[in-house]
Amino acid sequence: MSTSVLLVDDHEVVRKGIRSLLALTDDFEVVGEAAGGAEAIERARDLAPDLIVIDLMMPDVDGVEAIRAIKKLSPRSAIAVLTSTDQDDLAFAAIEAGAQSLLFKSMLGDELLTTLRRIAGGEAVIHPFVAQRILKAVRRKREPREDPFASLTERELDVLRKLAEGGSNARIAAALNIGEKTVKSHLGNVLAKLHLADRTEAVAFAWRRGLMSGERDDD
Repeated sequence: MSTSVLLVDDHEVVRKGIRSLLALTDDFEVVGEAAGGAEAIERARDLAPDLIVIDLMMPDVDGVEAIRAIKKLSPRSAIAVLTSTDQDDLAFAAIEAGAQSLLFKSMLGDELLTTLRRIAGGEAVIHPFVAQRILKAVRRKREPREDPFASLTERELDVLRKLAEGGSNARIAAALNIGEKTVKSHLGNVLAKLHLADRTEAVAFAWRRGLMSGERDDD
């Protein structure tokens, strides 16, 4: 029994190339094509194909959103992303949306055909280049997150908080019961330790890294 396939790509030459490749076999049957995400969702709903080969970069609805919608409409369909983009965020988003496999268009004909057969057989295939980056990303998430303010003393943190609240040197000095020269010295240390150019950058850094919300973030 042949594997029914839906081809989704906004470039007709790509769809024709894959269709021609699959036509040389007895185990694949292209039952439909789509040139965009919205059309892909409709075709997947109507055809419920065994395998969907889809690009990520498309007009109207992008590949990730299309994958998410397709998995709700036809959960039985295996989805193989075939793309030319090497953006990590898109690759990860596609997998999270429901894609089982992620391949690159640079794959040669025989290699692609063999890989599609593996996917049709139930395997999840991730291109080695993408797999390496996924592993690195997972490892980074497991590593302890460094506190961006770890190098500052408690007094320097107090001064930075007051600065981020809009305080002048005089107001900071009054609030912390220290001299203005001391405030200036602490600010100088803050800028040096955090490698910031001026007070404005210090304020932006404090808010962006979560100092003012109490949730320090290393993003």
